[in-house]
Amino acid sequence: MLFRQFLYSTGCMSEMRGFLSSFWQRLLRDLGMQDDARQMYEFDELLIQSVQELAEREQRSEDEVTSELLSVALTQRGVAEANLGIWGTLSPREQQVAALASMGLTNRQIARRLVISPETVKSHMRNILRKFGLHSKVELQQALEEWDFSSWLGL
Repeated sequence: MLFRQFLYSTGCMSEMRGFLSSFWQRLLRDLGMQDDARQMYEFDELLIQSVQELAEREQRSEDEVTSELLSVALTQRGVAEANLGIWGTLSPREQQVAALASMGLTNRQIARRLVISPETVKSHMRNILRKFGLHSKVELQQALEEWDFSSWLGL
């Protein structure tokens, strides 16, 4: 609230709205979206302040920082959606193996937990890695590190 009052009292609120509006217009134009698809977003003071502080720390413009943050967020979102799509192609058993492997269990530990042979786990891991386009369990763990598999411990 204090930041908003500051923006109003210094005349910066209209500049901030203008900045955000022009930023979104440029982003939509760059993405090839039509004007009728444009949406306006309101940002809270904390978000605006965070962008300003980050831009100041990095000695870059707020436009640059905001563009980069959006680009990174959209990339991460795309990767997460792709991983979720791949997850849906795994068999239920492959999902179990992938979840346990992502939690750091060895093939033998997974085999004991699922009452299957270590060779079967190895076969499932090959299929999982192939579907995800990965080469190792470490890469799988990194790809799914944001996922919460704690409920899979009961397997």
